[in-house]
Amino acid sequence: MREIVSEKLYSSSVIKRHPSNPILSAKDIPYNAALIFNAGVTKFNGKYVMVFRNDYGSLENQKLEGTNMGLAYSDDGIQWEVSSKPCFAMEDSEIERVYDPRLMVIDGRCYMCFAQDTKHGLRGGIAVTDDFENFEILSLTVPDNRNMVLFPEKINNMYVRLERPFPVYSRGLDRFDIWISDSPDLKYWGNSHLLMGVEDVPYANDKIGPGAPPIKTEKGWLTLTHAVDIDMNRGKNGWEAFWKKRYCAGLVLLDLENPQKVIGKYDEPLLAPEAEYEISGGFRNNVIFPGGMILEDSGEVKIYYGAADTVECLATADVNDLLKLCLK
Repeated sequence: MREIVSEKLYSSSVIKRHPSNPILSAKDIPYNAALIFNAGVTKFNGKYVMVFRNDYGSLENQKLEGTNMGLAYSDDGIQWEVSSKPCFAMEDSEIERVYDPRLMVIDGRCYMCFAQDTKHGLRGGIAVTDDFENFEILSLTVPDNRNMVLFPEKINNMYVRLERPFPVYSRGLDRFDIWISDSPDLKYWGNSHLLMGVEDVPYANDKIGPGAPPIKTEKGWLTLTHAVDIDMNRGKNGWEAFWKKRYCAGLVLLDLENPQKVIGKYDEPLLAPEAEYEISGGFRNNVIFPGGMILEDSGEVKIYYGAADTVECLATADVNDLLKLCLK
């Protein structure tokens, strides 16, 4: 395992955490809720829309009972109105839970990638909805694949997604990388290529994966990732007796015409756990997981991320500053 040089990984100075953080937590949910995090966020039909992961149960007793997905709307992307009931769940004799939504609007319809735990492995799914009440499942992977995100438009007449398969037995440990695949119809996927390996990220020694769906800029596809390092000297960190990992958000730039090509990369964490709600009092502390990214007309980029696997937060940056980080 590659050693991480420094215990302290500080966020880039171009990133500003919103003073209202956390912008959504269990206290804001009008039904059974314990941990609200790893949300997908997009703009759809004139509103900001968030689908968030809800692990429900008892915060006081630190006991979880299950997982569903909730729905919230906002006029400004900061203050949210939560719907009265969950919007998405799949449970039967085979499916155990679904979670970690990622939202992307393509040609006027909202698509949602998600993870699905089953008794025979973890599957990645893609669904489409027009009203967040009715979802059509378009595709499900074979085990094991997750963290899938869609690009917001076809590239060379093909849909494109980033993903993180689980080659558990091939290299040992959980050393997972970012792959890219394409599809003619969002159902059948192939032409898969390795996009980035763990060895390409200086602040990771365990695994990397996609974060939020990419946004299009004149310089390329600006793409958030997550990167994980392990330090066996870390003590108890959250609810679990043994949690030695730290999750940071990373930033890469992909070619507009050939997104299999990385044309820029920031070699430090874009966002590292530092704020109190990121490093203490959570289910799993020292975790930042980006799930939504919106480019405003003003050039401001809103980055939505789960913190400590417990709350949903917001950070902002200027798109030109983010591009400079990738291209310097």
